[in-house]
Amino acid sequence: MQQTIKEILRNPSIGRELTVCGWVRTRRDSGSLSFVEINDGSCLSNLQVIADSGLENFADEIKKLSTGSSVEVCGTLVASPAKGQEVELQAGKVTVLGYADPATYPLQKKRHSFEFLRTITHLRPRTNALGAVSRLRSALGSGIHEFFADHGFYQVHTPIITTSDCEGAGEMFTVTALDTGQLGGPDPFANDFFGRRAGLTVSGQLQAEVYAMALGRVYTFGPTFRAENSNTSRHLAEFWMVEPEMAFCDLACNMDVAESLIQTVISKILDSCPDDLNLFDRFVAKGLVNKLETTCAQPFVRLTYTEAIDILQEAQGKGGREFEVPVSWGMDMQAEHERFLCEEVARRPVIVTNYPWAIKPFYMRLNEGEKTVAAMDILVPGIGEL
Repeated sequence: MQQTIKEILRNPSIGRELTVCGWVRTRRDSGSLSFVEINDGSCLSNLQVIADSGLENFADEIKKLSTGSSVEVCGTLVASPAKGQEVELQAGKVTVLGYADPATYPLQKKRHSFEFLRTITHLRPRTNALGAVSRLRSALGSGIHEFFADHGFYQVHTPIITTSDCEGAGEMFTVTALDTGQLGGPDPFANDFFGRRAGLTVSGQLQAEVYAMALGRVYTFGPTFRAENSNTSRHLAEFWMVEPEMAFCDLACNMDVAESLIQTVISKILDSCPDDLNLFDRFVAKGLVNKLETTCAQPFVRLTYTEAIDILQEAQGKGGREFEVPVSWGMDMQAEHERFLCEEVARRPVIVTNYPWAIKPFYMRLNEGEKTVAAMDILVPGIGEL
């Protein structure tokens, strides 16, 4: 396979003959030269191609290239005299694989809103933002698998279509092979494919628990679905979820694994995707890189639920802090409370343990005194509960 632009820029070899394929980002002419910036999706950076008028298709093809066109370039990697780039490709041959009509191609050299990009879903991965998201998701996914493999976990694949709603974690999307007109009567799914109601999974936890009782350490990592009609960033209809299950593990062990996973995976993307993270730091969430570095640099703060409530009540009382939802023991903490704890008190991630049994699922183990259960949540700055 030919080298990607990411590989070329990571280890540039001056004087080497290369073949590079990609899509044109920009082209400008200066005298007898045409400067073509191409990107192949492997990284945020472009590779500048220098095409001179001596190329046989210079006038007829190269000078007609516009944003979105695809090309194959064979040439020599040379040192670049221009600022901001170490090398450039001196073209010996440029083959046009496909033209993009500048009058109709919707992506140009400017920032486009996410709302606009939703109208051109077939092209939006070519933008800086969506390309960076894709590379980061890929790096995060591989980091998660590497972490669990290094710690003796086995991945299990749990059903996507299921008749179980796990802990009742969310409303299920119904899956049926029947027409809507056939779903009547006292048992509408009796004649359906499974003979009973089925839906898209909300969690693979129950199946993972079964495998943990045989393999010791397992995890699931796949799509989950929630039919909650709430249009917020905290309620997605589809998302990917990591669910580890461990036999012979107590709450302290569980906290150690969760903290180590988060810090290990963040360290991986800080090392492997710095340009993509810096893009988001500049244009989407200022301070993101520093926040991620801080997450990896210090151990997480650990508080019991009771300690967390005491801190919130003190801030609400003596500190004069006003919360939209008043704080009391036994309540399910809201995002404003969670963010206060990790952003203003700890200034780093916080693990809260030992919640009241009434606000946690039925299977949580009761602690001594039977008021709380051995449960934990991780709170992170900027988000709240992770």
